[in-house]
Amino acid sequence: MTRRPLIAVPARFSASAAALRYAAEVNARALIEAVYRAGGEPLTMHPHAPGGHADPDEIARRLERCDGLLLPGGGDLAPSRYEAAEAHASVYDVDDEQDAFDLALARHALDTGLPVLAICRGLQVVNTALGGTLRQTMGGPETDHRPRMHPIAIAAGSLLAGVLGVEKAQISCYHHQCLDRVGAGLSVIATADDGTVEAVERPGAAGWFLGVQWHPEDTAPHDPSQQELFAALIAAACRPAGLFARR
Repeated sequence: MTRRPLIAVPARFSASAAALRYAAEVNARALIEAVYRAGGEPLTMHPHAPGGHADPDEIARRLERCDGLLLPGGGDLAPSRYEAAEAHASVYDVDDEQDAFDLALARHALDTGLPVLAICRGLQVVNTALGGTLRQTMGGPETDHRPRMHPIAIAAGSLLAGVLGVEKAQISCYHHQCLDRVGAGLSVIATADDGTVEAVERPGAAGWFLGVQWHPEDTAPHDPSQQELFAALIAAACRPAGLFARR
């Protein structure tokens, strides 16, 4: 039987989990099931960055046996991580260790060409790791995307258009922040009607990368095009390195 590619998925800290009686480290079941349906073996990875500082050598050792990385949604990044002078009152669930760990994972994966699918917070982590910034608030219930189903326009010829097979899609969002200044090397390939950046890729990069602001796991069980995002990650994880550069 062919080995399932191992996909690292950093856990999210939870202050309480009644079923487990203690604080917990969790991943969304819908996300894990989407990876498994696509043929991957999800590996929940313990976030370890004492004092808010991750050891790059430790990160490299831990990712060495993994075939791909999925950076999931979660709470907000500390605004100081993208050099914002102050934090907006709406910023929530900031965890210094989580931030440091996720950023270190993203930097190592991007530097080494490990295939990466970044979802919601995961996209914001990658953008921050590449020197970009975030809008800390999109303005509240009338203007943020939490929760909302809405259409996006996808750039023709982009990686996302190839994966989904369409240039327009209906997506499930849950976010009150979005990309502001786009990080170095990233190209915007999908936007919402209000101009919000909904997806990016890295043209010319050695490794497969796709970042989406929405939550494809929400609708993947009944929307084959959204499940294809996870299938594309698994396909990339199964290929030899160096075959992904987009011109």
